[in-house]
Amino acid sequence: MNQPGPEPSRDAGSVRMRTGERIYLLSAIALISLLCWAYLLAGAGMQMGMRADWDAAYAGLMFMMWWLMMVAMMLPSAAPMIMMFAKISRRPEHGALPALPVVLFTLAYAVAWAVFSVVAVALQWGLEASGLISPMLKSTSGVLSGAILVAAGLYQLTPLKHMCLRHCRSPLQFVLGRWRNGLGGAWRMGLEHGAYCVGCCWFLMALLFVGGVMNIYWIAGLTLLVLVEKTIPVGRWFGQALGLGLTAWGVWLLAGF
Repeated sequence: MNQPGPEPSRDAGSVRMRTGERIYLLSAIALISLLCWAYLLAGAGMQMGMRADWDAAYAGLMFMMWWLMMVAMMLPSAAPMIMMFAKISRRPEHGALPALPVVLFTLAYAVAWAVFSVVAVALQWGLEASGLISPMLKSTSGVLSGAILVAAGLYQLTPLKHMCLRHCRSPLQFVLGRWRNGLGGAWRMGLEHGAYCVGCCWFLMALLFVGGVMNIYWIAGLTLLVLVEKTIPVGRWFGQALGLGLTAWGVWLLAGF
């Protein structure tokens, strides 16, 4: 079992990565994100649309679609946390393995979104079976769309959302409070950060069923919303305003039925 290692000192934020290391890591994050976006733009198997005969192969294809879509959407907003982890993990007192801990941290973060993707596939299957989504995997029900919008909007205002967003917006504080030494520690920290990220954004991802899971513009728009909420100074207030807007939109839709 991994035990917490010595807590990083409070001057951890002053640690500097070499320019080449920063460029290498940012390039790797950008490349992974671009490859996932390319997969989505190429169709990601989604051109198959709805199928009545769900089987293991089709479910696996849908899982890959969701998982790579989540990586494409969420990895850019996780870049500050990955960079902070990389900075602290190269400190002498925390070991001198510069690459492997960062790889494990990032992979564990992706695994957290893989768990979410399993749930999303199950939800997709249920919605398809009930006829509530179209061949473009978009809601065909104003009631369903309105309910998702209201639920997503209200969730934006909850203490759980604020707590998860706070962890996502504060890379240094996360590292100071959650540091664990070793490769196992890197894996566990990645899972923890991924769990906070899922907790922060899972309802926003449910909006994919409103605008269309296959709608690349809707996907890009949600990606931008997440990036703004997590990275700009007024991101928390932006998230609350977004919550009010989503709620109002959902109520408007529901009022028509």
